Amino acid sequence: MLAPAHVGHLAMLRSLIRQNAAEGSFDSGLAADSTQSVEFFDKLKRALVHGYFIEEDLKTGRLESIAVPGYVFWPDDRHSGNPPAGFGLFRAIAGGFELWLAALEFARRGGGHGRTMLDALLATPPGRKTWIVRIPRDSRYRATVEHLLRTHSFDRVGDTTRLRWFLRSDAPAALAVKVHRAVNGNPPRD
Repeated sequence: MLAPAHVGHLAMLRSLIRQNAAEGSFDSGLAADSTQSVEFFDKLKRALVHGYFIEEDLKTGRLESIAVPGYVFWPDDRHSGNPPAGFGLFRAIAGGFELWLAALEFARRGGGHGRTMLDALLATPPGRKTWIVRIPRDSRYRATVEHLLRTHSFDRVGDTTRLRWFLRSDAPAALAVKVHRAVNGNPPRD
């Protein structure tokens, strides 16, 4: 079962993000208190309150609002007052979304809950328009995530220094070109 994520879920999201960062599935800088993690969690809180965060365009220096819809996940049809066991956050990109962050409690892994959560996330309105997924190359769950993404028509495009990139097979052609350029070390041209 999914429900829209809101600021009341921030503590759960922070806990799952930190646990996953500590084991290598997210940027390790998010595992402990640091300037980077404080800024990240402030940005995340804003997204949960307002539905978007502010990001500086590195080319123009302009501040832009980026939509960040998200959902929390329970592995059964009723949550019965229990806290969510996972979450997924999307990030708006040109013409669609990226599955930006997703995590499941460690205790829930291996029982089909990851597949159920991903299926549910990709069935949401932003999920149906999700073209990109990036995962850390060193994540110990990389092979499992790659397998799950293939079942949703995501193809591995390649690797950058820290990330493995996936593109859905029916992604818009212009976006596919930009992703291939980014992966191949050629910044996208607008």
